[in-house]
Amino acid sequence: MITDILYTNWYEVGVVAARALFSLVTLFFITKIIGKKQVSQLSLFDYVISISIGNFAAEISMNIDVQLMNGIVAVLIFGLIATFVSIITMKSIKLRRFLIGTPTIIVQDGKFVYKNLKRAKIDINDFLESARIAGYFDISNIKYALMEANGQISFFPKEEYAPLTPRDMNLKPSMQGLCANVIVDGNLMLKNLRKIGKDEVWLNKQLKIKGYKDYDSILLATVDINEKLCIFDKKANDTIKNVLE
Repeated sequence: MITDILYTNWYEVGVVAARALFSLVTLFFITKIIGKKQVSQLSLFDYVISISIGNFAAEISMNIDVQLMNGIVAVLIFGLIATFVSIITMKSIKLRRFLIGTPTIIVQDGKFVYKNLKRAKIDINDFLESARIAGYFDISNIKYALMEANGQISFFPKEEYAPLTPRDMNLKPSMQGLCANVIVDGNLMLKNLRKIGKDEVWLNKQLKIKGYKDYDSILLATVDINEKLCIFDKKANDTIKNVLE
């Protein structure tokens, strides 16, 4: 009995490994065709397609009794369907509403739309959690809340709680752009430094001004479009206690 348990058919192991590798390559190309989407961005249709493709890939990898090409064809068909649906829903609003769905109003003018809350099958505790994640710990600050087609909830604050913008205060904001990571976990990103027209001599001079002799203690250092160097130290927050533990 023990011998049977410990017995390994290395030929089957090799076949499974080869099929798994082939499935992975196929999934990679199908994903490239479908496009880049995070799990949180998937609509119900996209989610069903993704789950189905994943099941097909697992089946053709592990079940050697299933013809490999059958599974590959199934994956390709589902991938092409997903691509086709993505194209037609961009061209037809009616099809998009039917296949992808439409937003549902959960809060309107500061009041819950109870029937929509039930229709969306969202618990009030789940709603409160989403509100906190979005930065609303007091739901009386919310004027509108909509559940998007992908299940995420978008919030719009009441006028008196909306954040001020430079335009509201008649201010002219400074020019902004992407920051370049020049040091990551103590390692110099020389290529990024050169892309912004700077060199190691310039960086070392700036670090010396800020009291740094080397890169080892730096978790992250960035340079913005205005040549401002921002440094995040590895040990800066070691003494902070996690109050949520």
